[in-house]
Amino acid sequence: MSLLKNLRLRLPASPGHLMSISLLTSAVLLSGCAKEAAKTPDVRPVRVLVLHASNVGINAEFSGEVRARVESRLGFRVPGKITARKVDPGTQVTKGQILMQLDPADLRLSQAQSKASLQAAETSRDLAKAELKRYQELRVKNFVSQAVLDEKLASFRAAQANVDAAQAGYFGQSNQAGYATLVADSDGVVTAVDADVGQVVTPGQPVVRVAKAGEKEIVIGLPEDKVDTLRKVEDVTVKMWARPDQVIPGKVREVSPVADPATRTYAVKVSIPDSAADVKLGMTALVQFSSTTAVPLIRVPLTALFHEKSTTSVWLVENGKVRLVPVQVGGTAGNEVVLVGGVKPGQTVVTAGVNLLKPGQEVKILASERSATEGVPAVAAGEGAK
Repeated sequence: MSLLKNLRLRLPASPGHLMSISLLTSAVLLSGCAKEAAKTPDVRPVRVLVLHASNVGINAEFSGEVRARVESRLGFRVPGKITARKVDPGTQVTKGQILMQLDPADLRLSQAQSKASLQAAETSRDLAKAELKRYQELRVKNFVSQAVLDEKLASFRAAQANVDAAQAGYFGQSNQAGYATLVADSDGVVTAVDADVGQVVTPGQPVVRVAKAGEKEIVIGLPEDKVDTLRKVEDVTVKMWARPDQVIPGKVREVSPVADPATRTYAVKVSIPDSAADVKLGMTALVQFSSTTAVPLIRVPLTALFHEKSTTSVWLVENGKVRLVPVQVGGTAGNEVVLVGGVKPGQTVVTAGVNLLKPGQEVKILASERSATEGVPAVAAGEGAK
């Protein structure tokens, strides 16, 4: 008030100055009447999880492709030019059915040459045999010495050896001529044709792929952090994408020891029984791995753990406030941990924002997550899994 009196004394009494004094007086009065605002409690928004215990140990699902257990890449044993192709991809073939043929002209000429060599060797052997017989008769009459008879016997044995060699060569060339025709070695279906008429191929070059009829398998890819865990699971089931209601028992038959260089996953082959007749090659399948534990377990996400020095704890929500409780960790299961002490089913734990809380702090629950034992797999499916 003294300030206002001084202002009135110093300022001239004009209408403009009187209005300025009035505004200044109002500002001073309002500043003197203002009070400090009451502090509101710090409420942190958090996500929570209601704990549940269950015997579910592993529940993971991966997509894969149906393939034949045995798929052969067939090729000719001899070189040559392809003159005929009898099958196309998708053709059902039986054992002994002709798939492709080569030009047999050169092979037949080689076979004829080997036959002529055999005939010449047989002629020389017959002559040596007849001559040996005559000398044996002369030896009985003591007309020739034993040394001469031994020489004739050696000549006959050499001629017989030449016959055996020529005969083996002829049989080999006969087989070579037969190799000009490529036949299926088992019943199955042609999955691919890698060569066509007019192409010159080398021995062993794959020209036709045939998937053997019979047992089929599902090929899936497992991420590297799931291979050792899922390898030991015995409860494996298969569902076809085209027939989701049909459940087929499966069995892990083979696990690749080397990761695929492109996907960085390990190929796993799951065999299915022959009774699954509706399963066709190339179909999409879902392979599910399941296992149970001997006693119920409690699992929480890794984000629920609060580490302070050497103690691992979780935040429990009780009556809108949080309380820090030490827990005992029994192991990990994918992105979750197994708790063996400190908490019990039915309690609510914070799963997000644990590092921003203080004991007794009020919290606002944003959303409740489902427990892993209520539907979220303990071992999460890897990349590419459904």
